[in-house]
Amino acid sequence: MRLPTATYRLQFNASQTIAAVRATLPYLESLGVSDLYASPLSAARAGSNHGYDVVDPRRVNPEIGTLDELRGLGEALRGRGMGLILDLVPNHMCISDPDNVWWQDVLENGPASPYASWFDIDWNPPKSDLRNKVLFPMLGAQYGWAVEQHELVVRLEEQEGAFRLHYGALVMPLAPKSWTHILEPALARLRETRDPEDADVLELESILTAIGHLPSRTDLAPHKLRERQREKRIIKRRLAALLAASPDAHDAVDDSLAGLNGGRDDPAELARLERLLDEQAYRLSFWRVAADEINYRRFFDVNDLAAIRVEDPQVFRAVHELTFQLVRDGVVTGLRIDHVDGLRDPHGYLRQLQRQLGSANGEERFYVVVEKILLGDERLPEAWPVAGTTGYDALGLLDRVLTAPEGEAPLRATWESFARGTPHYDDVSYHSRKLVLRASLSSELTVLSRKLDRISEQHRYTRDFTLNGLLDALREVIACFPVYRTYCRDGEPVSETDRDVIARAIEDALHRNPATNASLFEFIGVLLTLDHPPGLTEAQRQQRRDFVLRTQQLTSAVMAKGTEDTAFYRWYPLASLNEVGGEPDRFQVPLDTFHAANRERLRRAPGGLVATSTHDTKRSEEVRARVRVLSELPAEWSAAVQRWHEWNLPLKTMRRGREMPDRTAEYLFYQTLVGVWPPGNDGSALPDEFVERLQRYMEKALREAKVHTSWVSPFEAYETAAHDFITRTLEARESAGFTQDVARFVARALRPGLWSGLSEVLLKITVPGVPDFYQGTEIWEYRLVDPDNRGRVDFGERQALLRALDEAEQREGPDLLCALAERPEDPRAKLWVTSRALRFRRREATLFQRGTYEPLTPRGVRARHVVCFGRRANDRHVVVAAGRWFARLLESMQPDRIPVGRTVWDDTAIALPREWEGERYRDVLTGRDVAATVEGDVALLPLADVFARLPLALLERIA
Repeated sequence: MRLPTATYRLQFNASQTIAAVRATLPYLESLGVSDLYASPLSAARAGSNHGYDVVDPRRVNPEIGTLDELRGLGEALRGRGMGLILDLVPNHMCISDPDNVWWQDVLENGPASPYASWFDIDWNPPKSDLRNKVLFPMLGAQYGWAVEQHELVVRLEEQEGAFRLHYGALVMPLAPKSWTHILEPALARLRETRDPEDADVLELESILTAIGHLPSRTDLAPHKLRERQREKRIIKRRLAALLAASPDAHDAVDDSLAGLNGGRDDPAELARLERLLDEQAYRLSFWRVAADEINYRRFFDVNDLAAIRVEDPQVFRAVHELTFQLVRDGVVTGLRIDHVDGLRDPHGYLRQLQRQLGSANGEERFYVVVEKILLGDERLPEAWPVAGTTGYDALGLLDRVLTAPEGEAPLRATWESFARGTPHYDDVSYHSRKLVLRASLSSELTVLSRKLDRISEQHRYTRDFTLNGLLDALREVIACFPVYRTYCRDGEPVSETDRDVIARAIEDALHRNPATNASLFEFIGVLLTLDHPPGLTEAQRQQRRDFVLRTQQLTSAVMAKGTEDTAFYRWYPLASLNEVGGEPDRFQVPLDTFHAANRERLRRAPGGLVATSTHDTKRSEEVRARVRVLSELPAEWSAAVQRWHEWNLPLKTMRRGREMPDRTAEYLFYQTLVGVWPPGNDGSALPDEFVERLQRYMEKALREAKVHTSWVSPFEAYETAAHDFITRTLEARESAGFTQDVARFVARALRPGLWSGLSEVLLKITVPGVPDFYQGTEIWEYRLVDPDNRGRVDFGERQALLRALDEAEQREGPDLLCALAERPEDPRAKLWVTSRALRFRRREATLFQRGTYEPLTPRGVRARHVVCFGRRANDRHVVVAAGRWFARLLESMQPDRIPVGRTVWDDTAIALPREWEGERYRDVLTGRDVAATVEGDVALLPLADVFARLPLALLERIA
């Protein structure tokens, strides 16, 4: 298996094409990157800036380039010894774009479509008007309004010989049998001007007769399906030919369409349109209806991303056709699997994937990483044939080891007193998940509850349970899940790990609902662990297995939407910890826990990614680094927040005695402001673009929180008040010194945050795993959640900076590094650490990919302020040391002091294994030589020497 040494994530879209990316390869190679890590490259919705809204997985997105250009990129990468990791989307497809021909066929033909089983659609839901139909909730207003306002327009596709329904940019096919509502009025008009025996009249009559004889879309006999497809194609060709040859026939159809589309403003025409719409294999509706009635599985709660049944071998082959071709051609050397928890059977999928990629038994052979969130002590299932995760677990570990533990209690106290926030994160997360289940994922819960009700009737002990009781109990159990999902598989015993997860969920649900019949929860627990009662038929057992597999898919969506996209915007004593895959209530990890986790990653998943910023992170690593400095300045922070609130209270909007925005939103705003504040800005004037970015971010944060406003029901008055509050507070003439005071506070946190950020970069590159860099983050990037973090990257600027650094190093030597240390806010400082460490890692690939990980113990007064470890392979070894908690380290010194030398590090030293006695090292970052000394029975590296120029070091053994 080809293992990358470092990956670089690129977002391909119309502004960052294959050709543009190919031009960056010399720079990325010079930076030290071994593999490009590409966003999805398949054809996506027009204008997509991320590629996850795939419309055709079998072809390259034309907005980014061609298949030949992609092959050329692969050839260019191979020529440099580099690889390409492709982000793969096996869960869902975008269904609001007419280029999705599979979904368009489903809309036209319903259950008779050859692709009807490719999507996870319930063709027989309890609601009678959806039998053999799919709900299509794409309208921006109520259905009746859209009809009466003539927003639904029927148009003729002349070359195709078909009719389509248009709603803005949305295009939907019309079932051929429903064309009679268009063609019969057209025939009547044609008869008015033509002889009954006229060839055009007879042909249109014949077409209508053929339409009438089409097999029903509910007749699924194989020969009827073939007949329907064949005859439908013939009808379209005949209609296209007739309309092309007969102007009168064309005019008659145009006149019929004009009436249908409101041209005659006749109520009878509205009725005709409604009859036509009623005959479709889909029911158009207001988008909010989806929460309660949708009958296809979605990607989370996104209506226009429909789940696909990739567990079906035919679907699997079609979805991966292009990917396997690119692997065979040597273009793609690795895969990233998006949202693996959304799959029905992740283990089975991954084994099938490896088999198709060349592994005879489906075991790990090809480089594959999965987007998987691990919570608490959860581990990636060992049986999965993958190299590891996409790195959110490592991200959380790095964040917490650099967060000062002393700040936890005072920061929580400040949060609870100022923001009047709930003290327990578990409660916030639980209620957020329940909210999601009641609102955006209500229909999914209802479907499962009906399945549960049918299962309960299989046995005398459970038949008295009611549908409402089961629905409520199931909601509670899912809301209490401690992880994203379990991994029970069809035909296999439930693992002890999964049993423990289910038991914890049941126990928590019982604890939170003492007034609910405990037997309801016990029944669900037995069902989820597949402990079947005796006497069931195989069909009944299969019903139970299907329920469990579908429930597992739902719990992952609930955790993602309820926790990451709701609770993370409601509870934030320290917002730097509110990150994808993070656990905000776990402030800090002890060094022994940090080392144990790294050793575990080396043992179990040395090829997993180590990420610090991604396209999905809530804040870039720089923003988090500065915000986590608050853990070192809790008293100053508490005083500042109170001071700012008193100054800014007059700038709020008051509504019925309540502040708008409220204090919790205000608290998030202040943390965000500190995190993204432009370095060096004194607060006298802030760029308009900066203010607008904050306004956009806060609008998204408030809607995600779903407290006063939401995406479903935006509260315009509240959002306007928040928008105006940001404008007023950031205009110096209105805020009475607020911005200048923020600037002074940021100046206190700025450099400690920068040094912490540099330590994070070094740790990311040197701990076990593959360091992953999100586009542009090799220099300081103060970005927030998407779309703020998905802007275009100026690679020309970065290439020029790196070239200038390399040239300056040759000219100036140590003087250059001294200059960078004096001004760590210089983007070149981060670029220096990144490029020097990555280049060294690439040279010493074996050492970092396979070498041992050896925790080292710091000693002395400042021992708590350093993270250190060794990596060793054969006769090669390195020592890594990274400072931390710089604000506390320098609290008695000038804030702009460089945290280096004996004055800072005093007697502190790194204790080495005795066999390393007498070793000499050269710092890859500074070029300085350092020798290990002996004190008693221990070899020591004095930090005053190690950190003589930078408070971080990558020491290579030289003797």
